[in-house]
Amino acid sequence: MTGSAPATITCSDPRDGSLTAVIDVSSPAEVMAAVSDARKVAPAWAEAAPEDRAAYLLRVRDRILDRAEALIDTICAATGKQPAEAATTELMAVCETIGYYAEFAERWLRDQPVHPGTLWHKRAWKRYEALGVVGVISPWNYPFTLSMTPVVTALAAGNTVVLKPSDVTATVGESVRELFEDSSWPGLVGVVQGGAETGEALVRSDVDKIAFTGSARTGRRVMAAAAERLTPVLLELGGKDPMIVCADADLDRATRGAVWGSMQNSGQTCMSVERVYVDASIHDEFVDRVVALVERIRQDDSGRGDIGAMTFPPQVEVIERHVTDAVSKGAQVLTGGTTLDRPGLWYAPTVLVDVDHTMEVMREETFGPVLPIMRTASIDEAVELANDSRYGLNSSVWSADEAHAAEIAGRIEAGNVCINDCIVSYAITGLPFGGVKESGVGRVHGPEGLREFTSVKSIMATRARPPREPWWFPVPARLADLAVRTMRLRFASTWRRRLGR
Repeated sequence: MTGSAPATITCSDPRDGSLTAVIDVSSPAEVMAAVSDARKVAPAWAEAAPEDRAAYLLRVRDRILDRAEALIDTICAATGKQPAEAATTELMAVCETIGYYAEFAERWLRDQPVHPGTLWHKRAWKRYEALGVVGVISPWNYPFTLSMTPVVTALAAGNTVVLKPSDVTATVGESVRELFEDSSWPGLVGVVQGGAETGEALVRSDVDKIAFTGSARTGRRVMAAAAERLTPVLLELGGKDPMIVCADADLDRATRGAVWGSMQNSGQTCMSVERVYVDASIHDEFVDRVVALVERIRQDDSGRGDIGAMTFPPQVEVIERHVTDAVSKGAQVLTGGTTLDRPGLWYAPTVLVDVDHTMEVMREETFGPVLPIMRTASIDEAVELANDSRYGLNSSVWSADEAHAAEIAGRIEAGNVCINDCIVSYAITGLPFGGVKESGVGRVHGPEGLREFTSVKSIMATRARPPREPWWFPVPARLADLAVRTMRLRFASTWRRRLGR
């Protein structure tokens, strides 16, 4: 997050390398100005009625629908993904999130009563209050969804926002800026452009929280910089998501799920299936079916294929390193394993077998169209291997016995588990999403995600107001005896039995 920043961002289409835009980088002063503008409007937005905030978000959704085709074109030109991927995983996902919080935010932000316990004459409740200004730093793999989700959620909670999109997909950030250009709420959502230096300026500004999505390595640096001002952080980081396939799994569904879950968006998904553990009794058939399906994947830039190009050149280098390392240690490439000889960033869908945990491809996030498959002797071994990771984001279990699958899910160290499916739990906006271990801090989606962008205030009031409380000075002589008797009556089951209660 340090170094000399360029004055502009040069944006290219990863499908063919063509230039798409040149965008000015925001200076540190411009970052501070955007935060200042957001700070000015923050009190009024926080005090706005929840229904007024919901109405504003629904107007933004209407703009998304009105501009859907143009947004899809921008996303595809920035990322290389297929239009169908952009429409469903980017636009539809955001529209769903807006609708969810427009409907439910007021409910999740209401004052929550709390039982007063022994202090029966008191009344207690929790109040959820907006933080103020939230800084959002979003990645390049889902540049619309992973920008808009924290932005929309923070707004629904009553905050204003400054967004720094990835410099790899800066054109999508400009589209987000345009969606929020509304003279009725100037400064409500600011967008600043640039790389690590711009992100650092935002983290070190006086924002009230940082929401970052990206790699664990960068997440640590964000957290360290934020710690200097004790700025709280929400971190959605990487994953090395395991898939466990039981002997009784529906092979047709499991193999199709494995292929889609690992290759969708060319594998550039933090929730992708990144490693598969298959019961030895079905391993060979599983592998044969997977290879046949992978070899039928349509990978092109026609807009009608299954997957598109890679987005970020350094990520192709990571994939190549992982595959080379695996092969050098005994893995076999059954299909793919190479870049494609065409303009742009293209890596062939790849299947690896004879893999083990000495290989980078089984331990580090590959983030590409690579599916390593490992034979296991038992469910216990599969679970042990699944948990043998510093990550814990998503996972999946495949079995005809849902109760058995749910038991296995309970043993997996991950923030999210799908049964007989993969990835799509993120699409259920009511489910909180986030990771354990090095996969992140905090949650997005659901009431938990909304409350991530609030401060909880505890409030207590006295129902009856006598001249004094029993424990106020001067302390009554028999207060200790009264306290012991109260404790026994309230807490000790043996004393309740003695008293016939």
